Amino acid sequence: MATSGFARWKAGWAYVRDFLASDVDEVYSRCVNAALADPKRARLLGKRAGVTADAVWQHMQLMPNVDRVHAASAEPLEAATEAADALRDVRQEHLDAAETTAWNWRAVCLAMVGVSITLAGLWGLWAVAAVAVAAAVALFVLTLRGSAAWPNLRQCLVTGWLSLGVLVLRVRLGIKVAEWGRELRQRGMGPVVDRSIRTLLGGDPDSLLVPDSYDGLRSPRERGYVVESAPALLLKRKLAQIQSGTIAVCGPRGAGKTTLLETCVEDADFGLLAQAPATYAPHDFLLSLSVQLCEKYVEVEGYDVPEFTRLSHVRRLLRRIWARCRKLLRWSVFALPTLAFVVLGSAAAVRSVPPERTAAAFTRLDRHVEEIGALIKETWQGQAAGTSVSLLLIAAFWWRMRRAARWHFLRRTALASGAAVGIFLCLGSLVSTLADKGVQQRIAELSPEVSLHVLAYLGLWAICRKAGEKGWRLPVGGARIAARNLFGPLSKVWLFLLLIFILRNPQTQAVLADADNPLRVAAVLIGVILLKVSDWELRPAEPALVTQCRNHLYRLQTIQMSTAAMTTGAAQVLTLGTAHTTSVSTVPPNFPELVTDFRELLSHIAATYRNRGGRVVIAIDEVDRLGSDTQALAFLSEIKAVLGVPHVHYLISVAEDVGAAFVRRGLPHRDVTDSSLDDVVYVQPATLDESRAILARRAPGLSDPYVMLAHALSGGIPRDLLRYGRHIMETQEKTQSAELTDISRGLVLQELAETLAGFRTLLSKQQWTPDTHDILNAFRNLGAHLRGACPCTELEIQFALEQFAVHSANDLRSTAHPALTDDARQLIDEAAAYAYFSLTLLDIFAAEGFDRRRQAAETHGPNGDPELLAEARQELGLSPYSARPLISAIREAWSLPLQPALAGGAVPPPRSRRCDHHPHLL
Repeated sequence: MATSGFARWKAGWAYVRDFLASDVDEVYSRCVNAALADPKRARLLGKRAGVTADAVWQHMQLMPNVDRVHAASAEPLEAATEAADALRDVRQEHLDAAETTAWNWRAVCLAMVGVSITLAGLWGLWAVAAVAVAAAVALFVLTLRGSAAWPNLRQCLVTGWLSLGVLVLRVRLGIKVAEWGRELRQRGMGPVVDRSIRTLLGGDPDSLLVPDSYDGLRSPRERGYVVESAPALLLKRKLAQIQSGTIAVCGPRGAGKTTLLETCVEDADFGLLAQAPATYAPHDFLLSLSVQLCEKYVEVEGYDVPEFTRLSHVRRLLRRIWARCRKLLRWSVFALPTLAFVVLGSAAAVRSVPPERTAAAFTRLDRHVEEIGALIKETWQGQAAGTSVSLLLIAAFWWRMRRAARWHFLRRTALASGAAVGIFLCLGSLVSTLADKGVQQRIAELSPEVSLHVLAYLGLWAICRKAGEKGWRLPVGGARIAARNLFGPLSKVWLFLLLIFILRNPQTQAVLADADNPLRVAAVLIGVILLKVSDWELRPAEPALVTQCRNHLYRLQTIQMSTAAMTTGAAQVLTLGTAHTTSVSTVPPNFPELVTDFRELLSHIAATYRNRGGRVVIAIDEVDRLGSDTQALAFLSEIKAVLGVPHVHYLISVAEDVGAAFVRRGLPHRDVTDSSLDDVVYVQPATLDESRAILARRAPGLSDPYVMLAHALSGGIPRDLLRYGRHIMETQEKTQSAELTDISRGLVLQELAETLAGFRTLLSKQQWTPDTHDILNAFRNLGAHLRGACPCTELEIQFALEQFAVHSANDLRSTAHPALTDDARQLIDEAAAYAYFSLTLLDIFAAEGFDRRRQAAETHGPNGDPELLAEARQELGLSPYSARPLISAIREAWSLPLQPALAGGAVPPPRSRRCDHHPHLL
């Protein structure tokens, strides 16, 4: 709201400037500068040689661009041109008429207007008409005598009328030109300026990294950046289709299962998200889930969760006493001075009451007390039968009013009566003040200056108070301050100044010094107190379900002990007696008891929310952390007893293999998923369009080539997508370049270096012989190339990577090494396939002309679709043998060589010297 308010103010100021200028060329130049000042365009300036604000401005002065801008705003431009032509014609007529006047037409016209206004103001329009008739008769007589007064006067009037026409047409031209400028700023200028910038940028303008912001990438867990996906919509439909049940959410790690569960829990009327234990312990998990359920329900109902501390009873009692004392002290700091001021201020009003009136009131009170006492005595002695019957009926009625609803009715009736009395006191005081003739006379005697001061203070206070309620953020210096932080204190300042002025001014002091004012103020205070008391609400009794949750928490989190002792005997000379001591402690609930209590408590909660039309969702996340699918299925079989609670939806995050077991139920055998799960929602990796939507929310302005690069490296996994988005920003800061070629090369090589280091660590755990040392040497040489990567070593890295991905890995894999285990061969194949994938990404993104080559690849069919790069990355997680043919098909679609230009051989070692030109990249 603050930004839109500032934008409206800026647009209004631009409208005024265009109106004052009323020049089409000047407005055109201003619109060009305004378009260039837009942050989205300003970030592109200076990214490449020759792309500056002056160059774009000069390019926008070319006739083709001018014609495009004019064509985009043809209608308002035509209206502005017509207004300019009309103004030019009338202005020329005015100049011609002014040259032929013998008198000073300005002085004549101003004199006639001034005389007319003066006559109209003093004697009315009839005087103006009379003077006009007299002037006409005089001019007629002068004309008959051959005077040139009438022709000269007529020429002055014509010239003045034309000057008025010039003024009107000038205003019309300013409005039309300002409307044309507004049209240019909103729609006409931006696309043409963007086209000019792209033209000056040359090839691949989208390969520049110029995002608007990437705060969403730095806050991956921020809920405000979550984009609703297809699995989220599917899960909502499934929840709406069943009243209760258990739905499994499965998918690869990082696919967004946790985010999906959190969203469903937040959308539910009562939701709880629990984390599955890393180790298999159903009893502990159910105990923790029961505690969370009780605490969450107590918090939702607005009550405090009981705290179980290890402090002694004395220390807890002292803490409570100290808290009450602090509260009482704080209350006394404000209450006692207020009471003293009220007593001191109303003392004069109380003393002003005549003594005879006070004596009469006390006499009447004593008489009523004596009558009541006599009535009670007569009733007690049985002499007032009617009164006895009435009292019995009142007792029965009062006992019937013990119900909460009836008691609330009485309380509301009493409070409403008090509110009515309060309103009567406030209005009565106001009416008494306005009806007091003395107050009326003093108010009438207030000078205009005092009244203006009071009205000015009240107006400034009202304006500041109203402005403080807005959500604007005002630019002050280099910061933006909220309007409430600026205007809120100002409104209090104006109110304080008004109070000081009223108290110090003698005229307003006379109004305040009326003898009845203290009594009126006291009545108003009493009325305000009664109105405040009318809003008082009794704290409702704690619901039974909240009490049950508290008791359950005590049972689960404490061990309760009870000790009873009894001593009997007679103490004379000798002591005879017996002593008995009994100790009772609660037994912690076992697993069956936990299940029963949990189901019973959750059933009550679900029934409560069902009556309100709400939904209860219990989400269990991270079940796939248990390890294997066997452990996950065993965990499900143990907690199966708490599932299936009526009107409760369970959402369980499981691994893909558990979901696959549910899908193939009965083929060839059944397992726990058949009876535990009601449905499954698969969270698949994101498509390229979904990745665009995610990054558009988290990093607005990120161009499509970078989205494709992050999508390909992540394989569509949202968690990895955000991680690679951050890596893109880190690489841009490291390389100090905004070009796709530099950023993609740095990112891919860094990722490949880290991956190969991980493979080499795994290979170090294998058994090696002198005949197989060349395998580790190939990994070491390629890793050294990648660690020393810089623009000067592009050819060396390209050659080393080609040898490793295509030739060397194949040779190493095919070499008959008896000591080489199958696990080692598998690791070598996976590393070579990933290197082959990285080589493909480098050939696609790190070469010039990405847009041209992308369009050419799309003409080759499905293999040229950028989506296939992410599928290849996903295939690498399954098998390197199926991924390599897919990568080769992609290379063929992008016209990339399937074999390196040079013959195969070992990966050469890198050069030993460091690069002096790019030390920051090493």
